[in-house]
Amino acid sequence: MKPRHRRFAMVVGGLAVLGIGAALILNAFNSNLVFFYSPTQVSAHEAPVNRSFRIGGLVQAGSLKREADGVTMRFVVTDTARSIPVSYKGILPDLFKEGKGVVAQGKLGEDGVFHASEVLAKHDENYMPPEAADAVEKAQKAEQESQKTLVMEKTGGSGR
Repeated sequence: MKPRHRRFAMVVGGLAVLGIGAALILNAFNSNLVFFYSPTQVSAHEAPVNRSFRIGGLVQAGSLKREADGVTMRFVVTDTARSIPVSYKGILPDLFKEGKGVVAQGKLGEDGVFHASEVLAKHDENYMPPEAADAVEKAQKAEQESQKTLVMEKTGGSGR
């Protein structure tokens, strides 16, 4: 084999090894990636099926219930536009309360209930996860727009 052909084979072999290494790294990264979705996005079927993701918003007042086994908790997460029921088996964080911000990680079940494997609560009086705060703000704006549209339709479109 000529030296030129040998160098070419070494370059092609090196590129193949780099390609395989990059594919393995990207595959490992993708399998550990967890995305955040709001209850409105989950209701619109934008969330992945049979894959872990995070859902966030506010714990709906009056929705916190303890199951008979004493360990399983059920509550509803809302972004003020849509609500998703959540089931969590374990001890909830001390700062977990109704009406406060929460992020839960888990999978959406066939029954429409989000089965959380981890629940994260706010860490101080004014904190809400940025994704959850953004989702709540968007839902409130959409609700205000729909109310404005209803008022305009009732008044004949004049907006008065």
